[in-house]
Amino acid sequence: MQTSTLQTAGSLTEAPVKIRLRNLTKSFDTAGGTVTALDNVSLDIPTGCFFMIVGPSGCGKTTLLRILAGLESPTSGTVEVTAPAADRPGNSMVFQGDSLFPWMTVYENAAYGLTLRNRPKAEIDEVVGHYLNRTGLTKFANAYPHQLSGGMRQRVSIARAFANDPDILLMDEPFSALDEQNKLLLQEELLRIWEETRKTVLFITHSVDEAVTLGDRIMVMTAQPGQAKQIVDVPFARPRDVLELRSRPAYGELVYSIWGQLRDEVQRARSQDERSVK
Repeated sequence: MQTSTLQTAGSLTEAPVKIRLRNLTKSFDTAGGTVTALDNVSLDIPTGCFFMIVGPSGCGKTTLLRILAGLESPTSGTVEVTAPAADRPGNSMVFQGDSLFPWMTVYENAAYGLTLRNRPKAEIDEVVGHYLNRTGLTKFANAYPHQLSGGMRQRVSIARAFANDPDILLMDEPFSALDEQNKLLLQEELLRIWEETRKTVLFITHSVDEAVTLGDRIMVMTAQPGQAKQIVDVPFARPRDVLELRSRPAYGELVYSIWGQLRDEVQRARSQDERSVK
């Protein structure tokens, strides 16, 4: 029988900082003028934290992940990330849409990062085999993406990300296109895999339920320009049973509280959109 350990704000505070943002700002020049996506975001993310980001559309959530992935540069401010071990990649990213290579099999997609790093075949077989097993894809190792359902393709993306053994895992609404049943199953699978590794994870979602179910800590962002409105520590024990957790009154109370913070920002973002089309 598994035992649970209460994850507290104190235990997170005691962990070394993996990612430190100070006064991070990102602006884009557009035909209509300069648009500020992120404004003065300062944040410390502890090592091993499952960090959730919620906010209205257009608040800069994906821009923040792209900066951390090295795909964008900040306009001002600083980003400090503790360097990984020499033989480990800094980060891997799981996208909202289908990011698999259609000409590769499930096995080849899952092995992609390790193959690029020229890892020995025996190691690749062992690691990829482990994560295909953990995601229930062993029987589909030789299948191609077009032969899989949307949920199965996202499982391949998760297996590929973990198999590459990144220091930080960046996830941009990976389950948003799935039906509720598949979303629930993938949340459970992701939690089981994460329990093995305790990697630092940054996960974007529009779902407060998902944020509370998965996360150790949640950042609620404002409408554009995106700022950190509130940081919430999730006090529920791990490992978590998704259905059992959602049956607790304390779970509903926390979801309600966070939604109260987010609702005003969603309404403000909607008002901004309405003014922009007039």
